[in-house]
Amino acid sequence: MTLRILHVFDHSLPLHSGYTFRSANILRGQRRLGWETFHLTSPKQGKIEREEETVDDLHFYRTAPPTGLWSQLPLFNQWALMRATEQRLLELARELKPDLLHAHSPVLNAYPALHVGQQLGIPVVYEIRAFWEDAAVDHGTQLEWGLRYRLTREMETRAVSQASQVVTICGGLRGDLVARGIPLEKIGVVPNAVDIEQFTRGGEADPALKARLGLTDSRVIGFLGSFYAYEGLDLLIEALPLILEKTPDVKVLLVGGGPQEASLMAQAAELGLTDKVVFVGRVPHAEVTRYYDLVDLLAYPRHAMRLTDLVTPLKPLEAMAQGRLLIASDVGGHQELIEDGYTGMLFRADDAANLAEKAVAALSLQDDGATLRANGRRFVENERNWGRSIANYSAIYGAALGRAP
Repeated sequence: MTLRILHVFDHSLPLHSGYTFRSANILRGQRRLGWETFHLTSPKQGKIEREEETVDDLHFYRTAPPTGLWSQLPLFNQWALMRATEQRLLELARELKPDLLHAHSPVLNAYPALHVGQQLGIPVVYEIRAFWEDAAVDHGTQLEWGLRYRLTREMETRAVSQASQVVTICGGLRGDLVARGIPLEKIGVVPNAVDIEQFTRGGEADPALKARLGLTDSRVIGFLGSFYAYEGLDLLIEALPLILEKTPDVKVLLVGGGPQEASLMAQAAELGLTDKVVFVGRVPHAEVTRYYDLVDLLAYPRHAMRLTDLVTPLKPLEAMAQGRLLIASDVGGHQELIEDGYTGMLFRADDAANLAEKAVAALSLQDDGATLRANGRRFVENERNWGRSIANYSAIYGAALGRAP
């Protein structure tokens, strides 16, 4: 009998984010295992034109945003979101008759799934990709260990306690839940991975693009992604004068955008580095590889905080899949992915001088980093491919169902 799983997501394709790409890879991987998957998004998908939509071979059921007074009031609007998700989920669960409900972060999706599961007698698996209260601290919408932070944390702990099984994306998140008293055997890990077939080894830089950006005679340290405070791009700019003392031909290339863009530009100007830091802005997804090919050394200088210590990012894995040379801060999330001196180089988090030292060392490798790049690619091929990661769901679902899926 085919296993039927009804997934509940915060948002999905066609929106582009690490969240939506992981979701799509999970669904495709589970289907390759012969399972039947159904997919509901919460009202946070945004304004919808249809109750159902197919995107890139995946069919999604949508939840209309709530209306009325409650949806306009702080805190109550979160209850309205959960209520709308629960009503839509109950309707679908009765129609589709899944064997399992699989709710994905945030906790606003967990409670609707738990309520529906209790009503219909369906086991619930809850997947945590990050503790959203920690992300809210970085975004400035919550104070760490403030009232709202504690409330969100308590909601998360209760949801985990009530779920049949729990999934995390890394050991850091699992360890935090164990410290809260959740039994280790209740928590499975399905790590982030890459579809290795989608990534080829880095190609040659486009001379015309390099010239247009003023990089023709430069070695390039680059970052491609969203400019959030926790990414530590301010530390990279702070370290740049020290890097230039040893390698004066270096420039920093920042591709993307986000909340920190204006402050990073101001920081570069204040340090007299306007001609050494190139801000490209956001580029079409199809063009990203052209910009990767301009980079000699990728930098991931995340600041040390709960969010970065507990959560593994996807970008370093994508870099290794392309055979790129990289340096990264030694926060917990990076240490789960990168072996210092073997697949990349780690520097002390929040230490600009050590960042500069490791960047200069990486750019001075006699083999241009060929050994590290090959080791990184091999690690992703063998350990962090989606097929291997998604196979972990079999035991997790089996424990929730009390039988092999």
